[in-house]
Amino acid sequence: IEGDWSGASTMLVAGAIAGEVTIKNLSTLSRQADTAICHALERAGAGIIIERDTVTVSKRELRAFEFDATNSPDLFPALVALAAAAEGESRIIGTSRLRHKESDRAETLCLEYEKLGIEIDISEDNVMKIRGGEICPSEVFSHNDHRIAMSLAASALRCKGDVTITAAECVEKSYPDFFEDLESITMR
Repeated sequence: IEGDWSGASTMLVAGAIAGEVTIKNLSTLSRQADTAICHALERAGAGIIIERDTVTVSKRELRAFEFDATNSPDLFPALVALAAAAEGESRIIGTSRLRHKESDRAETLCLEYEKLGIEIDISEDNVMKIRGGEICPSEVFSHNDHRIAMSLAASALRCKGDVTITAAECVEKSYPDFFEDLESITMR
């Protein structure tokens, strides 16, 4: 069984933000739409090495990017974490697909990232604009959405203070060992 690109996306972004991560069993020949995370990471300037079924992403200076996530809406939370770490304003297309997930992910990302000091604008139809910047210490809420919790946790890696995620245990829905794996990135 091939690896799940949706589940791996936030961890790959965490590597681009905070250090380096290698994930095995990810086929770039997969038909999963979320393989597109590799294109977003490249556009943002992350270090990325793909060898057979292994993807390694490493931290580099990140730049704003534009990306169409219409066909991969589960990537939005990870893409927001990536954009929040990038210099400038990133644009992600496809917000109409976010309204009926575990939460209204477009609104939820705006609300929770604002608490972290990141400006997100969804006033333009089907477009999310994210201005990268410093992550402020804060208490945020996952809205019981596993992908939101993982996105906030990846962004918290860049914070010089504490970020508390209420209802973070919701990650168990798709990635029970997420926090242990995330911690291993920062320990290298």
